[in-house]
Amino acid sequence: MSSAAVITREMRALGNTRLAAAQQGFYQTQPGGYGAGDKFLGIRVPLSRSVATEHQGLAISEIRKLAQSPFHEIRFVALVIVVTQFKKAKDQRVRTALFNLYLSMVRQGGTVNNWDLVDASAPYMGAYLIDQPDHMSLLLKMAKNKDLWVQRTAMIFTFAFIREGDNKPTLVLAQEFLDHPHDLMHKAAGWMLREVGKKRQADLVAFLRKNSSAMPRTMLRYSIEKFPEGARKKWLANS
Repeated sequence: MSSAAVITREMRALGNTRLAAAQQGFYQTQPGGYGAGDKFLGIRVPLSRSVATEHQGLAISEIRKLAQSPFHEIRFVALVIVVTQFKKAKDQRVRTALFNLYLSMVRQGGTVNNWDLVDASAPYMGAYLIDQPDHMSLLLKMAKNKDLWVQRTAMIFTFAFIREGDNKPTLVLAQEFLDHPHDLMHKAAGWMLREVGKKRQADLVAFLRKNSSAMPRTMLRYSIEKFPEGARKKWLANS
């Protein structure tokens, strides 16, 4: 039977200390780094996903326990299980319970505390907000949170709206993050703006005309990545 304890034992058995050391450097777990204090077992993503697939029916109460793990990869498994159950859920009550669980994992200082954890979950969990009339209120509240990962989750939530042809949430939040101090938010906003451009380039161009001179360089570069070379050079030269 699946349980947090069973999954934890399986994951610890898969660990690789040499890989763990490399991952701790890559995800900047050193003091002062964006992932300061995090711990890794040394397990690659495909292997972690296979464990999540094996235990995809895990009860919510056990997911909560799993999400408290000090190990990054075990928290990743908890998130993958939440996303998998959310995608399959037909009952709105179940979807609401899973979304609320996810928000509790995103809370300041919570489970979702690095860019890979955000990016593996927020694009899918954001779908819950599409039919919620107060979605902008939640997104803006998260955007104004002081926690980098709560802010990044809000930005990546808007991917779900882009897929539905609604670019407004992305454009509003990108505006909020124009003066954000962290490069990881510049990358997230630029990535979402690029996706806006794929769906409706006119929306992206209008945003650039208004904001390119104020955009962090990284955000601008990410947003125009799919433009022809000449257009990219023009936007970069004029900003």
